[in-house]
This record gives sequence, structure tokens and C-alpha cells, in this order.
Amino acid sequence: MSFGRPPSINLGFKPSPPDRGSFPLDHYGECKDKMMLYMTCLKANSSNSTPCRGMSKEYLNCRMDKGLMERDEWKNLGLSASKTESPADPSSSPAQCSVPPRNPS
Repeated sequence: MSFGRPPSINLGFKPSPPDRGSFPLDHYGECKDKMMLYMTCLKANSSNSTPCRGMSKEYLNCRMDKGLMERDEWKNLGLSASKTESPADPSSSPAQCSVPPRNPS
């Protein structure tokens, strides 16, 4: 019975850490510009991430460079090198995004 406490609380429950670990938030905005470009690209492409993959790589690379997340291989992050990028350094090419121009209204 659960008199005096919510029924959903299980006394034997032990929280477990996420599979990939945790990483600090970007409190100082060190990678905010790259994140905003990526989010703008997603919005312009109706949340289709394919045209924004280069920006996603740049953002994640920034986080890894600044120590905001552990460095990992792109294939483990779901961003393996594409045909247009060099497999040795996928972050060296500029990000490509098809952001349509805004209509003045």
C-alpha cells in the first residue's frame, strides 16, 4: 500500500546514468553560434536534418574541442564521413545548408 506517498514511487528504484554518459551544459555560450546556425537550418528545412549534417558536425566538434563532451568517432555519433568530406578530417569542410531566403512581409 502507499499511504502517505504517491503510488508511483518505488522504494527499490535506483537511478542509472545515461548510456553515453553526461556532459556539461554550454553555460558560457562557447558553441552557441554553431548551435544557432544548426537550429536555423533545421527550422528552414522543416526539421529535416539531412541538409544540416555539416552544421551538426561543426557544433559537435566545437563541443568536443571545448571539453563540453567526450571526443568520439563520427560513426559513433551517427555522422559518418560523407562522400564530399575527407574521412581524415570531416570538420575541415564548411557546413552546407539550404536555407531559403526570407520573404519580406
